[in-house]
Amino acid sequence: MIAAVLIERSKTVLPDGAIVEIVVWKVPEPIPGSTHLFKYRLFYGKDGRRIVGFDNERGKGDHRHLDGAEHPYSFTTTDTLLSDFRKEIIKRRQKP
Repeated sequence: MIAAVLIERSKTVLPDGAIVEIVVWKVPEPIPGSTHLFKYRLFYGKDGRRIVGFDNERGKGDHRHLDGAEHPYSFTTTDTLLSDFRKEIIKRRQKP
């Protein structure tokens, strides 16, 4: 069996204490609930609270967490995934 390959892993603590964490793996077969070959967990939060999250938890498939609510997410590519994640963070950091 082919092992999973780490594509990206990073954790950044922003000046205001917010955390951005990105973990993306390429897996040999789709995670149950997903149809592509990536397993991912993207997190943005502050003070112990998740503000934005994108993941494809086993059995749940692709989804995102925005301000405490869970929504389906249509995965296309890892580049689009990371771009969508960053756009959601920017929206929330621009709020007064």
